[in-house]
Amino acid sequence: MSRKFTFLLPMMALAILSGATNAFAQGPGGFGAGGPGGPGAGGRGSNVPPIPIAGDTTHTLTRSFIAATNVKKAPDADGFIQRWLILEPVKNNRSNTTMTDTYLHSQIATDNFSTDYNIIPKNGEISKIGGKDLKWYALDSKTFNFNLYHFSYATNTTRNGVLFWLVTVINCAEDIKNVRLSAGANSAGLFWLNGKEIISIPGDKDVIADLYTSPLVTLKKGKNVIRALVVNGQGMSNFCVRFLNENGTPLKNYTISTE
Repeated sequence: MSRKFTFLLPMMALAILSGATNAFAQGPGGFGAGGPGGPGAGGRGSNVPPIPIAGDTTHTLTRSFIAATNVKKAPDADGFIQRWLILEPVKNNRSNTTMTDTYLHSQIATDNFSTDYNIIPKNGEISKIGGKDLKWYALDSKTFNFNLYHFSYATNTTRNGVLFWLVTVINCAEDIKNVRLSAGANSAGLFWLNGKEIISIPGDKDVIADLYTSPLVTLKKGKNVIRALVVNGQGMSNFCVRFLNENGTPLKNYTISTE
């Protein structure tokens, strides 16, 4: 064995180890980092199909989503919220690395469909942003996370340099106190509960469950409105959301609807 090849072996081993570590961090069942507001409770990477190839011209929503019905839906087995109203993407021409907290809040002023953060759009409704008519869809994700790239591909809309508005309704039979909203977003995002901003995820992040958690909040009896803004520069974009109790256990004693 040559001295040159012997010298390269540690570097090769380091590269392999690094790749394995990244794969573990992003794969289902890994461990996430706790974000501001509370501890993380384990990470899950995306387990959805890869980005569609250029030759795939099907553009169908049924690949990753199911049309939401009027029947209220429970969270999935791990407490993730799969039902959302989503607006077609708004073009924003921004790179992932420049998505600061200041930038995210500037988008609220310039590319917002409504300043009423408790408003619940209707499926098929049209909102005008930047002079363009954009359509709302009521969808259930087939996976724990909601894949925004797959949505924009399926609707044949802009996929890079975009922002997404989303809304969902949490229905509670009684007040549920001392819970946290928990979220991961690729690349950046803001989240509101009943009109109050409770999570900000700046920068270029990957989707890891429970990467950021809110301060303790109360889900009131009746309807609670979650609103989300997710911004992405290039590549895959998706997010995941659930509630955790004060011990970090996923909350599942509520239903989800779009009205």
